[in-house]
Amino acid sequence: MLREKRIDRYARHVDELRGPSADPFGTEEQPPVRRRSLDTKTLTVCALLTAAALILSYIEFLLPLNIGLPGIKIGLANIAAVMALYRLGPKYALVINVVRIALAALLFGSLFSGLYALCGGLVSLAGMVLLKKTGAFSIAGVSMAGGVLHNAGQLCAAAVLAGSVQVFVYSPVLVLSGMAAGIVIGVISGLVISRLRTAGK
Repeated sequence: MLREKRIDRYARHVDELRGPSADPFGTEEQPPVRRRSLDTKTLTVCALLTAAALILSYIEFLLPLNIGLPGIKIGLANIAAVMALYRLGPKYALVINVVRIALAALLFGSLFSGLYALCGGLVSLAGMVLLKKTGAFSIAGVSMAGGVLHNAGQLCAAAVLAGSVQVFVYSPVLVLSGMAAGIVIGVISGLVISRLRTAGK
């Protein structure tokens, strides 16, 4: 009995010399928890931007800009794409764009409208990513180029599907309309992004 008490006392003494043991579920597990929290926040922002883009697409579907020429519209949904590009990066911007186009075509569009939008959206996003990487253009400048490239991508898709290059007669008008719409989208996106940065979000 006395021997057991001595062993127990010796064990407690050793524990006191070692000090408090490291918590295996403390600091070593913190980085994954933070990463998981960040991923959740990013996914939430992606979902919100996708929903906003879909709503804006539906508004344009209900209130089309009819000036006698096909393919001319403001493209309000592209606000979400520009914001995603600058706030989340190209990968998330691509996902948001593709999901929005697919849902819009499924809910209130058609196969051909979705195909045109997809061609224009991919060409536009690729161009904006490249221009953004240069750092030489403002958000409005990048968005303006995106608007022009969006119309260019749709024209190319129309030429392929129609089997004719006559659709390119609309190029001058679509270039000008793409520039104007791109500037408007860029200015709005820049203001929203600036407000978010000011708010610390």
